[in-house]
Amino acid sequence: MDSGWAPPHWEGPGLYAVPGQGGTLPGQGDGGHDRIGQERRLPSRSGSFAGGTGAWLERLGGLRNFVRQELVARQLAEQLAGRHAQRVLDIGCGQGTQALRLARAGHYVTGIDSDPVALGVAQGALAEEPPEVRGRLQLLSGDGHQCGRWFGPRSFDVVLCHGVLMYLPDPDPMIASLARLLAPGGLLSLLVRNRDALALRPAAAGDWRAALHAFESDRYYNRLGLAARADRLADLTVTLSEVSVPLRHWYGVRVFTDNAPDDAAPPVDGRQLAQLLEAEDRAARTDPYRQVAALLHVVGAK
Repeated sequence: MDSGWAPPHWEGPGLYAVPGQGGTLPGQGDGGHDRIGQERRLPSRSGSFAGGTGAWLERLGGLRNFVRQELVARQLAEQLAGRHAQRVLDIGCGQGTQALRLARAGHYVTGIDSDPVALGVAQGALAEEPPEVRGRLQLLSGDGHQCGRWFGPRSFDVVLCHGVLMYLPDPDPMIASLARLLAPGGLLSLLVRNRDALALRPAAAGDWRAALHAFESDRYYNRLGLAARADRLADLTVTLSEVSVPLRHWYGVRVFTDNAPDDAAPPVDGRQLAQLLEAEDRAARTDPYRQVAALLHVVGAK
Protein backbone atom coordinates (compact mmCIF):
# COMPACT_ATOMS: atom_id res chain seq x y z
CA MET A 1 0.00 0.00 0.00
CA ASP A 2 1.43 3.37 -1.00
CA SER A 3 0.59 5.86 1.73
CA GLY A 4 2.26 8.74 -0.06
CA TRP A 5 4.57 9.23 2.94
CA ALA A 6 8.30 9.68 2.53
CA PRO A 7 10.67 9.50 5.52
CA PRO A 8 12.27 12.79 6.60
CA HIS A 9 15.43 13.46 4.65
CA TRP A 10 18.44 11.68 6.20
CA GLU A 11 21.60 13.73 5.84
CA GLY A 12 24.00 11.29 7.51
CA PRO A 13 25.38 7.84 6.68
CA GLY A 14 24.37 4.60 8.30
CA LEU A 15 20.93 3.75 6.90
CA TYR A 16 20.64 0.01 7.30
CA ALA A 17 16.97 -0.71 6.79
CA VAL A 18 13.90 1.10 5.56
CA PRO A 19 10.99 -1.31 5.98
CA GLY A 20 8.53 -1.03 3.17
CA GLN A 21 11.05 0.83 0.99
CA GLY A 22 12.82 -2.20 -0.48
CA GLY A 23 15.78 -2.08 1.92
CA THR A 24 17.69 -5.21 2.94
CA LEU A 25 19.34 -5.79 6.26
CA PRO A 26 23.04 -6.53 6.18
CA GLY A 27 23.32 -10.18 7.13
CA GLN A 28 19.96 -11.23 5.73
CA GLY A 29 20.31 -14.22 3.50
CA ASP A 30 23.56 -15.30 5.18
CA GLY A 31 22.45 -16.44 8.59
CA GLY A 32 20.47 -13.66 10.22
CA HIS A 33 21.34 -10.40 11.93
CA ASP A 34 24.94 -10.98 13.01
CA ARG A 35 26.25 -8.25 10.71
CA ILE A 36 23.63 -5.60 11.39
CA GLY A 37 25.21 -2.18 11.50
CA GLN A 38 28.82 -3.39 11.61
CA GLU A 39 29.78 -2.08 8.20
CA ARG A 40 27.75 1.09 7.97
CA ARG A 41 27.09 2.21 11.51
CA LEU A 42 27.32 5.80 12.59
CA PRO A 43 29.97 6.48 15.22
CA SER A 44 28.76 6.50 18.81
CA ARG A 45 29.67 9.44 21.04
CA SER A 46 27.98 8.33 24.24
CA GLY A 47 28.78 4.64 24.44
CA SER A 48 27.76 4.52 28.11
CA PHE A 49 25.13 1.83 27.53
CA ALA A 50 27.73 -0.51 26.03
CA GLY A 51 27.71 -3.80 27.90
CA GLY A 52 24.18 -3.40 29.19
CA THR A 53 22.22 -4.58 26.16
CA GLY A 54 22.19 -8.26 27.01
CA ALA A 55 20.90 -7.75 30.54
CA TRP A 56 18.34 -5.22 29.30
CA LEU A 57 16.93 -7.59 26.70
CA GLU A 58 16.76 -10.44 29.22
CA ARG A 59 14.51 -8.32 31.44
CA LEU A 60 12.07 -7.08 28.80
CA GLY A 61 9.32 -9.38 30.03
CA GLY A 62 9.83 -8.50 33.68
CA LEU A 63 7.42 -6.53 35.83
CA ARG A 64 9.52 -3.37 36.04
CA ASN A 65 9.98 -3.00 32.28
CA PHE A 66 6.37 -4.01 31.66
CA VAL A 67 5.11 -1.23 33.94
CA ARG A 68 7.47 1.29 32.37
CA GLN A 69 6.41 0.51 28.81
CA GLU A 70 2.69 0.32 29.58
CA LEU A 71 2.63 3.59 31.50
CA VAL A 72 4.69 5.47 28.91
CA ALA A 73 2.43 4.15 26.14
CA ARG A 74 -0.68 5.38 28.00
CA GLN A 75 0.89 8.75 28.64
CA LEU A 76 1.97 9.16 25.01
CA ALA A 77 -1.51 8.23 23.84
CA GLU A 78 -2.94 10.92 26.10
CA GLN A 79 -0.55 13.55 24.76
CA LEU A 80 -1.16 12.49 21.14
CA ALA A 81 -4.95 12.45 21.41
CA GLY A 82 -6.42 14.10 18.33
CA ARG A 83 -3.12 14.01 16.44
CA HIS A 84 -3.13 11.70 13.42
CA ALA A 85 -0.36 10.40 11.16
CA GLN A 86 2.37 12.23 13.06
CA ARG A 87 6.01 12.12 11.97
CA VAL A 88 7.77 10.58 14.97
CA LEU A 89 11.49 10.25 15.74
CA ASP A 90 12.41 7.75 18.46
CA ILE A 91 15.97 8.33 19.68
CA GLY A 92 17.47 5.26 21.34
CA CYS A 93 14.52 3.14 20.21
CA GLY A 94 16.17 -0.06 21.48
CA GLN A 95 13.97 -3.10 20.92
CA GLY A 96 11.30 -0.84 19.40
CA THR A 97 8.45 -1.19 21.91
CA GLN A 98 7.14 2.38 21.65
CA ALA A 99 8.07 2.78 17.97
CA LEU A 100 6.01 -0.28 17.06
CA ARG A 101 3.03 0.85 19.12
CA LEU A 102 3.03 4.25 17.47
CA ALA A 103 3.33 2.74 13.99
CA ARG A 104 0.38 0.46 14.75
CA ALA A 105 -1.58 3.56 15.80
CA GLY A 106 -1.06 5.08 12.35
CA HIS A 107 1.97 7.31 12.94
CA TYR A 108 5.08 7.35 10.74
CA VAL A 109 8.06 6.49 12.88
CA THR A 110 11.83 6.68 12.45
CA GLY A 111 13.66 4.69 15.12
CA ILE A 112 17.38 5.23 15.74
CA ASP A 113 19.72 3.23 17.95
CA SER A 114 23.47 2.63 17.95
CA ASP A 115 23.25 -0.93 19.28
CA PRO A 116 23.04 -3.58 16.52
CA VAL A 117 21.71 -6.27 18.87
CA ALA A 118 18.76 -4.17 20.06
CA LEU A 119 18.03 -3.11 16.50
CA GLY A 120 18.07 -6.75 15.43
CA VAL A 121 15.40 -7.46 18.02
CA ALA A 122 13.35 -4.50 16.79
CA GLN A 123 13.69 -5.63 13.18
CA GLY A 124 12.60 -9.15 14.11
CA ALA A 125 9.52 -7.80 15.85
CA LEU A 126 8.75 -5.53 12.91
CA ALA A 127 8.96 -8.45 10.49
CA GLU A 128 5.97 -10.01 12.30
CA GLU A 129 3.79 -6.96 11.72
CA PRO A 130 1.33 -6.55 8.82
CA PRO A 131 2.57 -4.69 5.71
CA GLU A 132 0.84 -1.41 6.59
CA VAL A 133 2.72 -1.25 9.91
CA ARG A 134 6.05 -2.21 8.33
CA GLY A 135 5.56 0.60 5.84
CA ARG A 136 5.21 3.16 8.63
CA LEU A 137 8.39 2.33 10.56
CA GLN A 138 12.00 2.71 9.46
CA LEU A 139 14.95 1.68 11.64
CA LEU A 140 18.31 3.42 11.40
CA SER A 141 21.63 2.50 12.94
CA GLY A 142 23.21 5.52 14.54
CA ASP A 143 23.87 7.61 17.61
CA GLY A 144 21.09 10.12 18.21
CA HIS A 145 23.54 12.64 19.64
CA GLN A 146 23.91 14.40 16.29
CA CYS A 147 20.45 13.94 14.78
CA GLY A 148 20.16 17.72 14.62
CA ARG A 149 22.79 17.56 11.87
CA TRP A 150 21.43 14.52 10.05
CA PHE A 151 17.82 15.71 9.79
CA GLY A 152 16.66 19.13 8.74
CA PRO A 153 14.83 21.57 11.03
CA ARG A 154 11.11 20.92 11.61
CA SER A 155 11.38 17.36 10.26
CA PHE A 156 9.22 15.76 12.96
CA ASP A 157 5.98 16.37 14.82
CA VAL A 158 7.01 14.23 17.80
CA VAL A 159 10.46 13.34 19.14
CA LEU A 160 10.96 10.65 21.79
CA CYS A 161 14.13 10.44 23.85
CA HIS A 162 13.50 7.73 26.43
CA GLY A 163 16.19 6.27 28.67
CA VAL A 164 18.97 8.11 26.83
CA LEU A 165 19.73 11.30 28.75
CA MET A 166 20.74 9.31 31.83
CA TYR A 167 23.80 8.06 29.93
CA LEU A 168 24.96 11.51 28.85
CA PRO A 169 27.13 13.75 31.04
CA ASP A 170 24.99 16.79 30.19
CA PRO A 171 21.44 16.55 28.81
CA ASP A 172 21.19 20.12 27.52
CA PRO A 173 23.03 19.75 24.17
CA MET A 174 20.94 16.72 23.21
CA ILE A 175 17.69 18.46 24.17
CA ALA A 176 18.63 21.54 22.15
CA SER A 177 19.51 19.40 19.16
CA LEU A 178 16.20 17.54 19.29
CA ALA A 179 14.19 20.74 19.78
CA ARG A 180 15.53 21.95 16.44
CA LEU A 181 13.93 18.95 14.73
CA LEU A 182 10.42 19.76 15.94
CA ALA A 183 7.84 21.35 13.69
CA PRO A 184 5.69 24.14 15.18
CA GLY A 185 3.32 22.58 17.70
CA GLY A 186 5.54 19.51 17.97
CA LEU A 187 6.02 17.47 21.13
CA LEU A 188 9.28 16.44 22.81
CA SER A 189 8.95 13.41 25.11
CA LEU A 190 11.77 12.73 27.59
CA LEU A 191 12.05 9.79 29.98
CA VAL A 192 14.71 10.32 32.65
CA ARG A 193 15.81 9.06 36.05
CA ASN A 194 14.31 11.19 38.82
CA ARG A 195 17.06 12.79 40.89
CA ASP A 196 14.61 13.90 43.57
CA ALA A 197 13.93 10.21 44.30
CA LEU A 198 17.45 8.92 43.75
CA ALA A 199 18.02 7.87 47.37
CA LEU A 200 14.88 5.72 47.61
CA ARG A 201 16.06 2.66 45.70
CA PRO A 202 19.36 2.14 47.56
CA ALA A 203 17.67 2.92 50.86
CA ALA A 204 15.03 0.26 50.22
CA ALA A 205 17.87 -2.21 49.59
CA GLY A 206 19.63 -1.18 52.80
CA ASP A 207 22.55 0.41 50.96
CA TRP A 208 22.81 3.46 53.20
CA ARG A 209 26.13 4.62 51.78
CA ALA A 210 24.62 4.88 48.30
CA ALA A 211 21.50 6.50 49.71
CA LEU A 212 23.54 9.22 51.40
CA HIS A 213 25.60 9.70 48.24
CA ALA A 214 22.37 10.29 46.29
CA PHE A 215 21.65 13.43 48.30
CA GLU A 216 24.91 14.96 47.10
CA SER A 217 25.27 13.73 43.52
CA ASP A 218 23.25 13.01 40.40
CA ARG A 219 25.49 10.02 39.56
CA TYR A 220 24.57 6.43 40.40
CA TYR A 221 24.88 2.83 39.21
CA ASN A 222 21.72 1.33 37.78
CA ARG A 223 20.50 -2.24 37.96
CA LEU A 224 22.43 -3.10 34.81
CA GLY A 225 25.60 -2.16 36.66
CA LEU A 226 26.15 0.88 34.43
CA ALA A 227 27.16 4.35 35.54
CA ALA A 228 24.27 6.74 34.94
CA ARG A 229 22.93 10.17 35.86
CA ALA A 230 19.62 11.55 37.10
CA ASP A 231 17.73 14.76 36.29
CA ARG A 232 15.50 17.07 38.27
CA LEU A 233 12.17 18.21 36.87
CA ALA A 234 12.99 21.83 37.77
CA ASP A 235 16.20 21.73 35.74
CA LEU A 236 14.54 20.12 32.74
CA THR A 237 11.77 22.73 32.89
CA VAL A 238 14.35 25.51 32.60
CA THR A 239 16.15 23.78 29.72
CA LEU A 240 12.92 23.19 27.80
CA SER A 241 11.97 26.84 28.20
CA GLU A 242 15.39 27.93 26.94
CA VAL A 243 15.04 25.87 23.72
CA SER A 244 11.47 27.16 23.13
CA VAL A 245 9.80 23.84 23.92
CA PRO A 246 8.20 24.73 27.28
CA LEU A 247 6.92 22.07 29.64
CA ARG A 248 3.45 20.90 28.71
CA HIS A 249 2.92 18.05 31.18
CA TRP A 250 4.86 15.56 33.26
CA TYR A 251 4.24 12.16 34.80
CA GLY A 252 5.91 9.80 37.21
CA VAL A 253 6.74 6.27 36.07
CA ARG A 254 7.10 3.34 38.47
CA VAL A 255 6.10 4.62 41.87
CA PHE A 256 5.14 1.29 43.49
CA THR A 257 7.02 -1.36 41.50
CA ASP A 258 10.49 0.11 41.14
CA ASN A 259 11.89 -2.06 43.93
CA ALA A 260 10.50 -5.30 42.50
CA PRO A 261 13.19 -7.97 41.96
CA ASP A 262 14.74 -8.14 38.51
CA ASP A 263 13.16 -11.55 37.91
CA ALA A 264 9.66 -10.51 39.07
CA ALA A 265 7.06 -11.17 36.39
CA PRO A 266 3.78 -9.33 35.80
CA PRO A 267 0.78 -10.92 37.56
CA VAL A 268 -0.78 -13.74 35.57
CA ASP A 269 -4.25 -12.90 36.85
CA GLY A 270 -5.70 -10.33 34.45
CA ARG A 271 -7.74 -8.53 37.10
CA GLN A 272 -4.74 -8.18 39.42
CA LEU A 273 -2.60 -6.91 36.56
CA ALA A 274 -5.23 -4.34 35.61
CA GLN A 275 -5.42 -3.13 39.22
CA LEU A 276 -1.63 -2.86 39.44
CA LEU A 277 -1.48 -0.76 36.29
CA GLU A 278 -4.38 1.40 37.45
CA ALA A 279 -2.61 2.08 40.75
CA GLU A 280 0.62 3.00 38.93
CA ASP A 281 -1.31 5.13 36.47
CA ARG A 282 -3.08 7.02 39.27
CA ALA A 283 0.19 7.59 41.10
CA ALA A 284 1.88 8.71 37.87
CA ARG A 285 -0.34 11.78 37.71
CA THR A 286 -1.03 12.46 41.38
CA ASP A 287 1.05 14.50 43.83
CA PRO A 288 2.93 13.71 45.98
CA TYR A 289 3.31 10.20 44.54
CA ARG A 290 4.63 11.15 41.11
CA GLN A 291 7.29 13.34 42.72
CA VAL A 292 9.04 10.23 44.08
CA ALA A 293 8.66 8.02 41.02
CA ALA A 294 11.82 6.29 39.82
CA LEU A 295 11.43 7.86 36.36
CA LEU A 296 10.00 11.11 35.09
CA HIS A 297 8.18 11.37 31.76
CA VAL A 298 8.45 15.01 30.73
CA VAL A 299 6.63 16.40 27.69
CA GLY A 300 7.37 19.77 26.12
CA ALA A 301 5.49 21.48 23.29
CA LYS A 302 6.99 23.80 20.70
